Amino acid sequence: MSTKSRSHTLPPPPTGTPRTQWIIAALFASLLLLVLSRENNEYTLCASAGIYTVEAARQRVDCIHIKGDIVTDWGSLDEIQSRHKTSNFAQLPINKWISQPLLHILGLEVKQIQVEDDAHAHVLEYGYMMQLPLAEATSVQDVVDRIKAYILAHPDVLIDKDRWVEGMGWDQTKWPGKKFPTAEDLAADPLLRDRPIALRRVDGHATWVSPRVLQIMGNDLPKDVDGGIIVRDNQGKPTGIFIDNAISLIPIPPWSESQMEAFFQTSMEEVLKNGLTNIHDAASSPEMIAFMKKSEEGDLPIRLYMMGNVENEDEYWGNQIPRLINYGKNGRLNVRSIKLFTDGALGSWGAALLKPYFDKPDTSGIMRTEPEKLKHLVKQFWKDGWQVNIHCIGDRANRAVLDIYEEILTKDGANATEWRPRIEHAQIIDLEDLERVGKLGVIPSVQPTHATSDMWYAETRLGPDRINGAYAYQTLLRNSPSHVLPLGSDFPVEGVNPLLGFYASVSRLSVSGDSPHGASGWFPEQKLTREQALKGMTLDPAYASFSEAKVGSLRPGKKADFVVLDRDILKVPVGEVLKTTVKATVVDGKVAYGKL
Repeated sequence: MSTKSRSHTLPPPPTGTPRTQWIIAALFASLLLLVLSRENNEYTLCASAGIYTVEAARQRVDCIHIKGDIVTDWGSLDEIQSRHKTSNFAQLPINKWISQPLLHILGLEVKQIQVEDDAHAHVLEYGYMMQLPLAEATSVQDVVDRIKAYILAHPDVLIDKDRWVEGMGWDQTKWPGKKFPTAEDLAADPLLRDRPIALRRVDGHATWVSPRVLQIMGNDLPKDVDGGIIVRDNQGKPTGIFIDNAISLIPIPPWSESQMEAFFQTSMEEVLKNGLTNIHDAASSPEMIAFMKKSEEGDLPIRLYMMGNVENEDEYWGNQIPRLINYGKNGRLNVRSIKLFTDGALGSWGAALLKPYFDKPDTSGIMRTEPEKLKHLVKQFWKDGWQVNIHCIGDRANRAVLDIYEEILTKDGANATEWRPRIEHAQIIDLEDLERVGKLGVIPSVQPTHATSDMWYAETRLGPDRINGAYAYQTLLRNSPSHVLPLGSDFPVEGVNPLLGFYASVSRLSVSGDSPHGASGWFPEQKLTREQALKGMTLDPAYASFSEAKVGSLRPGKKADFVVLDRDILKVPVGEVLKTTVKATVVDGKVAYGKL
C-alpha cells in the first residue's frame, strides 16, 4: 500500500479485541499501527489512545518513528508521514500495549514497559538461584524435599557425593517458628547425608551449610568475624549458619565459564520475557565483568550498567575494575560505578540499627565495613572518577554513609549532579536523615517489592516508632531536589517481572491484595502514583546511570528500547496490573522477544 492511498485515520480495533491497550516506555495503546520498511529497519508505531513517552513536555503522542536503533520523530501520523516520504510501507494493526524499558525494566523503565529498566538486580545470581530455587519452601522439611528432588533429577550429582549442591531462596520468616535452620537439618535424610551443601538465604546475606561443609572447614574457625557472624549453639559450636562477611569463610567452588554461561542464558530468557531492556547489575566481580565483555563482543541481548565490586573492604581495589563506556559491538555494556556494602539484611538481623532490634534486643545488627575504612574507600573512588553506590539497609548504615557523602559534597568539593552518589535500598532511615538525603542530592535507589515482602515482619523487627522511617518511598521522592527515585527489583531476591515492583509501589499490597494494614495498603501514605512509578522505572534509572540523554524515554534522538504490553497499566484497576503480559521486547529497534 502506498502512503498516498492510505487513510490517515487510525482504523477501529478488530471485533472481539480489548478496547483499552497501550504503548509505554513507555508506549501505551489501545491500537497500534505499525508502518514498516523492512529494508532498513525503519518503521512508525501509532497508538489510537496515544503513546506515553515519559517526557514531561510531551507526555503523549499518537506515533513515534524509528530508524535503525533510534527514535527519530514523534507526533501525529499525518505529521510523521509528511516528514518521512517512504514508499513500500506495510500497514499492520497491533492490538497491544508498548512501553519502554526501565533500564532496563519494563520498557517500564523500560525496566520494564516499557521503557523498562531495573535499577538494581543481580543477573548471574538469578540463573544461579534457578538451578535449585528455594523461595517457595514453607519449612525445613520442604527444603530437604526439594534438595532430594534436585539430586535425583541430576544423575551426575547423585553418583558423586563430593559434588557441591547449591541453592538459594530460603526464608525462615515464612516457616513455623521463624528460626534459623541448622546443619543437622541437612543430614537427617540419607540421600543428603555426607554431601557438601550450601544454601543462600533469599537476600544473599546468610548461607546455610551441611555438616560435611563444616567438616571441610575444620575446627579452627575464628571466634569473631569483622562484619559477619558465625552462628553458634550454647556450647559454642557452629550451627551451620554464616552471616554476611562470615560467608567468605565457606570454601564454595568458584563459578566456571560454562556455569556463568548457563546462568546468563537462564537470566536473559526470563529478563526479555518480562520486558526488561536495561539492568543495573548491583555488585559485579572482575570475573563477571570479563564474562559480560566477552558477551558484548558478540551480542549482549540487553543493556547492562555494572557496578564493580571486589570483596575487600580493607584496601582500595578500583584498579581491578575496567572502566567501560558504551562498550562492545552494540555499545550496550557500561562500567563506570562501584558497589560497596555497609551492613546486612533485616531478615537475618544483620541490618545495622542505631538502637537494638525490637525483637532481638541483644543485637543492633552488623556494620560490614567500619565507617572510617568506608570513608577512605569512598573518597578514593570519588577522586578516581567512579560513581559510588552503597548498600544501606539499617538507619545506622544509612547515617554513616550520609555522613561520608556530606563531607565529600560539602567540604571536598564534589558536585552531586556530576558524581551522582547512590544509596542502594535506603530501607530504614531516621526521619531527620530522610530530609538529609534530599538536601545532599544523594540518589536513593529502592526496591518496592522489599516493602511488600518485609511488611509482615518489619515492624516486629523495628518497633512502632522506627518503622515510620522505613520504606518511605513517597517521602524520599518528595525530598529529592531532582525528583528522582530509581526503582529496581533486586532479583533474584524478588521476582524479575518489573510489574511486581510497579504494583507494589502503587498499592503497598501483597500479590494476593492484602497487607498488615488491610486493603488500603501498608502505610498507604508512602504509595507512589502510577506516573511516579513509571518514571521510577524509566527515566530515573537512566539518570542514575548517566544515560538519560540516551535511554529512559521515547523522545527523538533516544534509543528505540521498549516493551509491548497487552494493557494500559496506568489505567487498569490496580488488581489487574499483574495480569499484564508482555507481547514483545524491543532493543535498539529490533525485536528481542515476542513479535510486533
